[in-house]
Amino acid sequence: MTDNHTAKKRIVFCDFDGTITVNDNIIAIIKHFNPDGWEKIAEQTISQELTIKDGVGQLFRLLPASMQKEVVDFSISNARIRDGFASFLTYCKEQQIEFYVTSGGIDFFVYPILEPYGIPSDHIYCNGSDFSGGRIEILWPNPCDEHCSNDCGMCKTTIMRRFPADQYERIIIGDSVTDFEGAKLADLVFSRSHLTVKCQELGLPHHEYETFHDIIQYMDAERETAK
Repeated sequence: MTDNHTAKKRIVFCDFDGTITVNDNIIAIIKHFNPDGWEKIAEQTISQELTIKDGVGQLFRLLPASMQKEVVDFSISNARIRDGFASFLTYCKEQQIEFYVTSGGIDFFVYPILEPYGIPSDHIYCNGSDFSGGRIEILWPNPCDEHCSNDCGMCKTTIMRRFPADQYERIIIGDSVTDFEGAKLADLVFSRSHLTVKCQELGLPHHEYETFHDIIQYMDAERETAK
């Protein structure tokens, strides 16, 4: 009889800020331009006092839209890619693992930073932006479905539910508050930072990583064991 676990198609949902990149771009941008009052909003968002949508929306509203060029240039030049990311994409191709970026980040830096890696644009989910008014407005093209009431902004669980658990082995790679709900749905969680703490609190099985090489190593070992 076929093992149901191995018969499923493997799919990765990978966070962007603090996961694909070493640093959190959103916080780095706000810290760099340092508008009055950002620290309190950031704290309330991390502690989940504010929803992600409210928190991120409020943070960017602190910056004038006239700063578009400076904000975009800084966000792209500031990003550092985590070791092993390109190798991990190659590994996913070789192993026929579907790879999606599910990012609470914003289009003006997510797409340019990922461009060299050849990930199809329909495999990248993130938030949008509007610089046409007085202040920077964040747009939310991937809202929560009827199963989620967290006002996520970019709802990772809504995207995960498009790939049913009976057909897919769902793997999450993440680090932060935006990955908490997705981790509850995943078959396999690779975590660091806030996500590790949350998984420990909730008793969710997880594997800590520092680089994408760690993830490849674990998945390879698991594959060998399954043979």
